[in-house]
Amino acid sequence: MSSVQSSPCYPMENPVIESLLRHGQGHGKRSSKFSTGGLLKMLKLFPMLTSGCKMVALLGRPRKALLKDNATSGTIFGYRKGRVSLAIQEDPHCMPIFLIELPMHTSALNKEMASDIVRIALESETKTPKKKLLEEFVWGVYCNGRKVGYSIRRKQMSEDEMHVMQHLRGVSMGAGVLPAPSDHKESADGELTYMRARFQRVVGSKDSEALYMINPDGSQGPEFSIFFVRPH
Repeated sequence: MSSVQSSPCYPMENPVIESLLRHGQGHGKRSSKFSTGGLLKMLKLFPMLTSGCKMVALLGRPRKALLKDNATSGTIFGYRKGRVSLAIQEDPHCMPIFLIELPMHTSALNKEMASDIVRIALESETKTPKKKLLEEFVWGVYCNGRKVGYSIRRKQMSEDEMHVMQHLRGVSMGAGVLPAPSDHKESADGELTYMRARFQRVVGSKDSEALYMINPDGSQGPEFSIFFVRPH
C-alpha cells in the first residue's frame, strides 16, 4: 500500500464524490479562515490532554459518556512518522463501527490541514448489497480531491489501535499525545498523536454517508469532513 508521498495525484474520477465535495463546500461556509497553518491550528480548538501517568489516571477507568446528543465520534491518530488511522464510533465507550489505516502519513495530513479545509472521501471498491456501507472492506481514498491510494477496513484492531481506543474511551473530544505502548520504540516513529472530535452524521442513502466535524461550543474553525460512497 503506497503512501501519499509516492502515490501520483489523480483528478477526481467519480462524479458522485465530486458532487459530495461540492455539497461539503456549502456545508463548511460556517468555518472561518486562519492565518496560521498545520495541525496545531485545529488542535487548539480542543482540550489538550498530557501523556504519562496523568493520562493513564484520567482515562484508566470507565466514565459516563460526555456526549449528550447523538453525535458520532471520529478519531484521527498515528505516530508522527507513521501512517494515520481513522476510527468511527457511535459512542466513545463502544468499539469502532469503522476502522481503517489511511494510505498517507501523519505529516502529509498535517500539511493538508494547513489549508483550513480537509475533505477525506472513501469510495468503496466493492459492492455487497447485503452489507451496510461501512461494512465494505476495500476503499479508494481521496484527500482534498486527490487520490492517495487504497486501504482495507480492519476486521480486528491491532495492539496499537486497541491501546488508543482503551486510553480514549472516556474522552468525547480532545487532542494531544498518548503514551506509547511499552513495547514500542518511540524514537523510531515519534510520538503517538491523536485528535478526537464530534461529527454530524448525514446519511444520504444506503450508498452514501457524510461526517461533518462539529467545532467545540459552536466556535468557528477549520472544516473537516469525511465522505463514504459506494458506486452503483
